[in-house]
Amino acid sequence: MRIILSGAPGSGKGTQAVELSRKYGLVHISTGNIFREEIAKRTPLGKEVDAFIRHGQLVPDELTMKIVAKRLAQDDCAKGFILDGFPRTIEQARLLEKYLSTSGIRIDKVVYLEIAEDAIVSRLAKRVQCERCHQVYNIDSRPTKRNGVCDSCGGKVIVRSDDGAETVKKRFKVYNETICAINDF
Repeated sequence: MRIILSGAPGSGKGTQAVELSRKYGLVHISTGNIFREEIAKRTPLGKEVDAFIRHGQLVPDELTMKIVAKRLAQDDCAKGFILDGFPRTIEQARLLEKYLSTSGIRIDKVVYLEIAEDAIVSRLAKRVQCERCHQVYNIDSRPTKRNGVCDSCGGKVIVRSDDGAETVKKRFKVYNETICAINDF
């Protein structure tokens, strides 16, 4: 099974992807996570991504697609995968469509998670994430057993820098501008 989960930042894509991944044995692919992995491994692609991120820029669509394609080509993806929040732009959708057609891969389901902006801002204000394994928690509804320590790997749990209220509102605005264009694609 090959699934694309789409929705605004904070809509629950990552949470649902983790649950679906566990239930069906699918690989969970989040561009943010694979960006961080490539950067940590100091791969040539990771170094390119890091340069954009350090300068506060979006990673270009073609570079994002290269990294996603590299991940999709790994053996564990043959059994199925979940793309968490990718594609995000029309160009990413086109690049993915081209990659899938040349690779003979077919997407089985596309699921769009819809949620109101005020609910997202409220949810993300309470979200924390493990630095090491990227497990996500909510300080109210799904807290860690030990404050600041990941239940899964024992890593440090932090508030993501992009989860502040103003940043979330900007991300939601950008998302709405791009998702409307993708829906017309």
